[in-house]
Amino acid sequence: MSIEIKMPALSPTMEEGTLAKWLVKEGDTVKAGDLMAEIETDKATMEFEAVDEGVVARLVVAEGTDGVKVGTVIMLLDGEGEESAPAKKQDAPKEEAKSQAKPESKPEPRKEQVDAPVDRETGEPVSQDNPETKPQPAPQQQQTPRGDGERVKASPLARRIAAEKGVELSALTGSGPNGRIVKADVESAEPGKAAPAAQQQQAAPSAAAPAAAPAPAPAQIPDIPHETTKLSNMRKTIARRLTESKQQVPHIYLTVDVRLDKLLKLRAELNDSLGARGVKLSVNDLMIKALAVALVQVPKCNVMYTPNELVTFKRADISVAVSTPEGLITPVITEADTASLSSISTRMKDLAARARDKKLKPEEFTGGTASISNMGMFGIKQFEAVINPPQGMILAVGAGEKRPYVIDDALGIATVMSATGSFDHRAIDGADGAELMQAFKALCENPLGMLA
Repeated sequence: MSIEIKMPALSPTMEEGTLAKWLVKEGDTVKAGDLMAEIETDKATMEFEAVDEGVVARLVVAEGTDGVKVGTVIMLLDGEGEESAPAKKQDAPKEEAKSQAKPESKPEPRKEQVDAPVDRETGEPVSQDNPETKPQPAPQQQQTPRGDGERVKASPLARRIAAEKGVELSALTGSGPNGRIVKADVESAEPGKAAPAAQQQQAAPSAAAPAAAPAPAPAQIPDIPHETTKLSNMRKTIARRLTESKQQVPHIYLTVDVRLDKLLKLRAELNDSLGARGVKLSVNDLMIKALAVALVQVPKCNVMYTPNELVTFKRADISVAVSTPEGLITPVITEADTASLSSISTRMKDLAARARDKKLKPEEFTGGTASISNMGMFGIKQFEAVINPPQGMILAVGAGEKRPYVIDDALGIATVMSATGSFDHRAIDGADGAELMQAFKALCENPLGMLA
């Protein structure tokens, strides 16, 4: 028997994918662990390994096909010694021809064709003159639909009595052969009771189901020279998830100005000492560390909202927004609150490089407790980021720039950055969000505190 190999869910948010490349061909023998295909998910291009042994009988989905739903059969694999699927397909017409080449063979007599007809409900011999007790067609010809989409087996007499009494057959349990409803089952049912219940059961799904929203009209492209680019799986996922976030998550925004002079001085000193190890800290590395420590200090913001409970995390895993040619992806720095700055820097460089090459594993871009997005390198002064559900907050970091700033009660010039926190107001109150922003500001302005 052929084994159906189906499109796997290679990431938690994957609903469909692109079969980018087959690494095997029909007739190849594969064993567990062999690479069979490259599949483009909504986040990365991943290699798909075999878990069964056998011979590739047929590649059902062609290489390069996109929009393949999770669970769709993409390959047929035959066990050792079995014929391939194509061969079986070719043999099928021959078998059919053999069965059609014997019209003279007599069919087996049906069970109803007996000398002494028997009443199907009582089991007693009956007269053939009574039309109600004559042998009835096979049970499959007497079926009526159940409310749940199955078929009801009932004798014609039982159906007629049910109609007269107002009894819904789908609400009864048959006592006849193979669960068939017979006369006694209908007569013992209470009139007028079963039918309404069944009708309510049938009506419930349609009543509970919301009306389908009309499909949006296609955008009218103006008559201007242009080119079009097919949406990637990543771009489709970004569009869906961020739309859901803005529609379903009530955002609240809180902004603070942060003086960076001490942080920049510490970074320069650390880079001098880490140069021999090939480590160079970025400002973003320190921002990740500061946010993680602040979240542990203010655990009311290190949370996830669910319909029935509020989840508070004991550590801070920071999802970091990385721009790729196809869109944003958020690799996760786990345990960022306790990790060293050199570890954060090394891991971040590796994750960012593999994110751009679409080589991240699912566990490397899922599961963060909060996110950070830094657009300071583009000279963006301040912006508001969209929360990445189911997380409770995201920090948007702007550019550090020289600004007039009050230093020791005197007006001076300092390097100042604006940072804006976006908070899920269902889970995080404004005062709690303000406390987190205050803690983040304090850590950046006195950075030795995040190293203690």
